[in-house]
Amino acid sequence: MARIAGVNIPTNKRVEIALTYIHGIGRTKAVEITKKLGIEPARRVQDLTDQEVLSIREAIDAGYTVEGDLRRSVSMNIKRLMDLACYRGLRHRKGLPVRGQRTHTNARTRKGKAKPIAGKKK
Repeated sequence: MARIAGVNIPTNKRVEIALTYIHGIGRTKAVEITKKLGIEPARRVQDLTDQEVLSIREAIDAGYTVEGDLRRSVSMNIKRLMDLACYRGLRHRKGLPVRGQRTHTNARTRKGKAKPIAGKKK
């Protein structure tokens, strides 16, 4: 099992799909990495040589912010917004949608399970 950026990469998947298991690398960046290193994207991870895995690991370490560093920077950005008490920071603080979505209906992912309101009897 290949280990890149602290993540165990699944061995039976194609290289471009397996790289997306790393936080911060999506399909586009995975294709970009394989193209830059000259690795066939359709190959399976189990078919890669140790040298190719090492070159992938070095390319990711050198050129991309992934996993812990990325999570830390995102959480620091959110914390900065909350400390500034700007509109986006207040929305983060209250657990409401940040980017202008409606909240009268929907927004259940951010707001959580619907809470019943008491005192609505006939």
